[in-house]
Amino acid sequence: MNEKILLVDDEQAVLQGYRRLLHGDFNLETAVGGVDALSLLQKNNGSYAVVVSDMRMPQMDGVELLTKVRTLFPDLVRIMLTGNADLQTAARAVNEGSIFRFLTKPCDKELMATTLTAALLQYRLVAAEKQLLEQTLSGSVQVLTEVLSLVNPAAFGRAARARRYIHHIVTRLSLGSHWKFDVATMMSQLGCVAIAPEIIDGVYTGRQLSPQEQAQYDTHPTIAHDLLSKIPRMEPIAWIVAHQNRAIAIEGDIADRDKADMRLGAEILQVALAFDGLLRKGISRVEAATRLSRQHRGLDRRVFEALVELEPEACDKQVHRVPIAEIRPGMIVEQEIRTSAGVLVVAKGQEVTSTLLLKLKNFHSAQAIEGMVQVSSPTSIRAARKG
Repeated sequence: MNEKILLVDDEQAVLQGYRRLLHGDFNLETAVGGVDALSLLQKNNGSYAVVVSDMRMPQMDGVELLTKVRTLFPDLVRIMLTGNADLQTAARAVNEGSIFRFLTKPCDKELMATTLTAALLQYRLVAAEKQLLEQTLSGSVQVLTEVLSLVNPAAFGRAARARRYIHHIVTRLSLGSHWKFDVATMMSQLGCVAIAPEIIDGVYTGRQLSPQEQAQYDTHPTIAHDLLSKIPRMEPIAWIVAHQNRAIAIEGDIADRDKADMRLGAEILQVALAFDGLLRKGISRVEAATRLSRQHRGLDRRVFEALVELEPEACDKQVHRVPIAEIRPGMIVEQEIRTSAGVLVVAKGQEVTSTLLLKLKNFHSAQAIEGMVQVSSPTSIRAARKG
């Protein structure tokens, strides 16, 4: 078994005893006390499968440690080991630390080995489920994103720009659960597939919408929420998307950390989309960020500082005008592509996928668009072409 197990006790002799007891059977590391253990976990980014902690330790007891571990590294399996076997201690450990097992000292080798083996199996089960879930979600999001780019390129372009802003904000604030913010941003405009294209194009170009058009456009977050809610485990993402333009209290059986992520995600998404809208109206980055900071006084000021700091998109890209037949997946379209009737086919900044390339070829074959397109090539594609 290669997964690491962290043993925590405030007595070095006890830790040495565990090592002798379990020598050769498990991949063990030790930490003297809760503070040392938490520091080690954070230094190694929680790269352990199981944490076994003594209950009574100075500075930070076992329940406090395992509760922090649960918050910071929820996938780690947590085991409590104590000589104080009263029900109150056990209940506190289970309720606050969500422990996997509660063992009492002295604990013989057979019981300890059996418990650690079960904990490792539990960790693998959770890890396998998480990997499957992430792959399923990743595939679903990729399909939905590509559908949005094909059906409504203007809405896709807006989501892509907001994604860039939010990525910088998340990095600046060192936020966890970054994938939630990323996915929520790309899915934020999904409901636009049900909105008339001319309305979305009006939003994209800054045209003043009529009251009827505005009312129709305002339904897109709810439409996206209803679509995303059909995908298992996407409920937090769906909630963020639904509340991108409003903030209300979260109710129901949702963990406090999830609630905080959802509220923060909705507000950051709202800021990013509003920031994009202001920039498209010709307002400077500093002025746009200043206006939004006044409207969102409770939000961390670093959010607005990140928007100001964000560098404009690189200008040193190698842009070429090439025939559609020479375009390859991975290239970036560097112009709006519209039909002769003015219908937007591809938004500026879209990455070419095999499906998008097929769309371009079909429109060109129908003589709806020109045959030459401005594109840029990422480094990897340029290197491959040279090779």
